[in-house]
Amino acid sequence: MSATPPFAKHRVRPLPRAAEIAHLSWDVLIIIAVVANLTLLLVDSLYLVEPLNEAFQAVAPAAHAWYDSTIHQRFFRIDLAFVALFLVDVLLGWTVAVVERRYHRWFFYPFVHWYDVLGCIPLTGFRLLRALRLISLLHRLNRLGLIHIKRWAAYRFVAKYYDILLEELSDRIAVRLLSNVQQQVSANSSLADSVINRVVAPRKQQLIHEITQRIEASAGQAYGGNRDAVMGYISDVVGRTLRESPEIRRLERLPMGSAVSQSLEASLSGVAQRLVDELAQGIHSREFRTLVAHTADSGFDAWLKVDEGSAEVTEAVLIDALEMLKDQVSRQAWKDRYQ
Repeated sequence: MSATPPFAKHRVRPLPRAAEIAHLSWDVLIIIAVVANLTLLLVDSLYLVEPLNEAFQAVAPAAHAWYDSTIHQRFFRIDLAFVALFLVDVLLGWTVAVVERRYHRWFFYPFVHWYDVLGCIPLTGFRLLRALRLISLLHRLNRLGLIHIKRWAAYRFVAKYYDILLEELSDRIAVRLLSNVQQQVSANSSLADSVINRVVAPRKQQLIHEITQRIEASAGQAYGGNRDAVMGYISDVVGRTLRESPEIRRLERLPMGSAVSQSLEASLSGVAQRLVDELAQGIHSREFRTLVAHTADSGFDAWLKVDEGSAEVTEAVLIDALEMLKDQVSRQAWKDRYQ
């Protein structure tokens, strides 16, 4: 499967110098905050380990007492301040993305930056989700040019199997959906009537117009590319017809009959050729389009009439088309990419 990703970014126009400085300053602030918050979470998690806590108290009782009263007892409020900053970062990033039209829809931002959103959950039981901020940290460092993630072997490894996983999941979902549609087609005996009444019939005039245009274009192109062959065929037909005519053979026995026969053949060939030329030119006339449109209109309702046999054919065509789509979707395209 290949399709345009729904979260694909638009081309972002260059920012003014002041905006670039503001972006850079905010990125540096968030990087410092992420490092500080993750460090604080790690230190406080180690502080909760009883043996390490006792060793810390034995080695540095004053520092232990300060940390316990200043940091540990107020840890939730301190962490909440970081969460508030990260929430502001998400809202600002979302606003900037909407203003700069980075994504096709305004609500795509939290789905693209899901790691930032989950990292803003302040509940104690979800503190480990704050580690997802490492993704944001790496993204910002990469954007600033301080690191180049795509050159990392670990990134290429993860990106490869992440791409394979997403493709396999999407293929399985698509195949399941198409199978459900096939079942609906098989179970719905009135599907052909529904297709005719709700899809084809409302577009009757557009279809007739399209049929007329296609006939006009195809006939004109076919004649224009084969005019010499058509004229030669007309001459051969006229000549053979005259030669096989008993009247013409009797005429040729008369004095000057051969010359008269040849003149007659040339005249009839010329007339036939001019007639075909006139007909070919008339294909592009309004009268021809009107004739074709009236003919198509008169036969359209009869063509749309559904009986038991045509309904079965319509159902079979739809099921086979869906089966072909399933086969195409099931083909593991990633094997071709990663050979």
